[in-house]
Amino acid sequence: MNLIETKIRIHCTCARTVLALSILLGGCRVGPPYQAPAPPTVTAPNYKESTVNFHDTEGWKVASPQDAMIRGNWWEVFQDPELNALEEQLNINNQNLKEYFQNYMAARAEIAEARSQYWPTITAAPSWSRSRSSSTLSNSSQANTGKATTLWTAPIDVSWTPDFWQKIRNEVREAQYAAQVSEADLEVEKLTEQASLAEYFFEIRGQDMLQKILDETVAADQKSLDYNQAQYDTGVGDYISVAEAKTTLEAAEATAVSVGLLRAQYEHAIAMLLGKIPTDFSIPVKPMLYTAPPIPTGVPSQLVERRPDIAAAERTLAEENAIIGIGYGAFFPQVTISASGGFESSTLSNLFSWPSRFWSLGPSVSQVIFDGWLYQAELHQYVATYNADLATYRQTTLTAFQQVEDYLVATRNYSQQIIRQQQAVKDSQDYLNLELVRYNTGVDPYVDVVIAQTTLLTNQETLNSLQVSEMTSAVELVQALGGGWDRSQLPTPAQVGAKTTKADYTLQH
Repeated sequence: MNLIETKIRIHCTCARTVLALSILLGGCRVGPPYQAPAPPTVTAPNYKESTVNFHDTEGWKVASPQDAMIRGNWWEVFQDPELNALEEQLNINNQNLKEYFQNYMAARAEIAEARSQYWPTITAAPSWSRSRSSSTLSNSSQANTGKATTLWTAPIDVSWTPDFWQKIRNEVREAQYAAQVSEADLEVEKLTEQASLAEYFFEIRGQDMLQKILDETVAADQKSLDYNQAQYDTGVGDYISVAEAKTTLEAAEATAVSVGLLRAQYEHAIAMLLGKIPTDFSIPVKPMLYTAPPIPTGVPSQLVERRPDIAAAERTLAEENAIIGIGYGAFFPQVTISASGGFESSTLSNLFSWPSRFWSLGPSVSQVIFDGWLYQAELHQYVATYNADLATYRQTTLTAFQQVEDYLVATRNYSQQIIRQQQAVKDSQDYLNLELVRYNTGVDPYVDVVIAQTTLLTNQETLNSLQVSEMTSAVELVQALGGGWDRSQLPTPAQVGAKTTKADYTLQH
């Protein structure tokens, strides 16, 4: 009989012993069964701020039907091809997303680590030694006095700790739930990065429009200065009008220069989101006016299933519940079944002969008798952590509803302000036109024209700011609604525990 046959005998004997014990004790389960917390009960068919205090015919409103939901690429609701292209680049090249993805893969690897405890540990430790005993020993005390001896050994040791109290199973569950949390965190980060890109993009377009407004203002102020200078040079006008026109122009020029600062910073931020060096990245100037599209909000009762941060908070609870089970398992004895066997001989030629075999088999039980109530204190800690995470879950849910209502009212209010501000711009333009007529006919001094110009510019800047705010609040509303994600996209414990390939863990450079 060879070494492999000996190993099979030992393994079969061990397996039969473990099978009998598993049948006897396999039904034991320690720790509380997990029950997902009930989400808040929402009876309202619509979000409060989606309808109240607004006229149906004015400003922005949510999409119809009310139970519609954004799916997939949520940014496409804004219907901007350039934004779509940037978002696609972000999904591929964003370094933060790559970091979170690798954290997720590491969490999946930890599931395999936990599962490895289901199996016995088999070790081989072949060795060779040669020794010589002292020649001064008497023959009665040492048979081989003064002689050199050789010893060849080829042992195999098998050790297995059956999961009688589901400690290992709870560790596997804990790792699976932790991987789900990691995947949900990845989705949260992805939505955050995507929303940031969209907001920066609309901010840049707002800066482009502001630059256009200021450039037009500078051009108009330059004409006014030229006109007043000509009037003064011909002796018709006075110098104070020239000074006022010059001051107005210089102030407008200074403001026009400052616009480039914010635009550049937004552009640099987008480059970072895309994983690019700002030096090699630019977004073409394109002054554009946007109007927030209707956003399908769905019904409030769907929100809990649409937010990845809520899913992460709930899966954290499941993870903590499994840890409590691990804590309970520490109170029970640990049974280890060990076996060893192999061959031992003084000559290599006889090492694998049948008489050279040796083996041993036996279980051992380990139980802590007293540990200063350590396990009890740890269990109390786990329970307290679970209760804290339960409060976090509920707070996360409440925050989600608050954010949706906040951005609903913000988007609606900005749209209402835009309607009125557009009228203010129109009226201030009429005011400036009338004041120019009065100045040209000598009725009013030029300072009245300056006041009218300043009023128009202020109203134009305010309108542009409101339009940008409306778009960014619409983005934040989509983000508060969970983007295009829903709970069905979260992988199950079995899916996160599925076998991965070596390519998934390739070292990157």
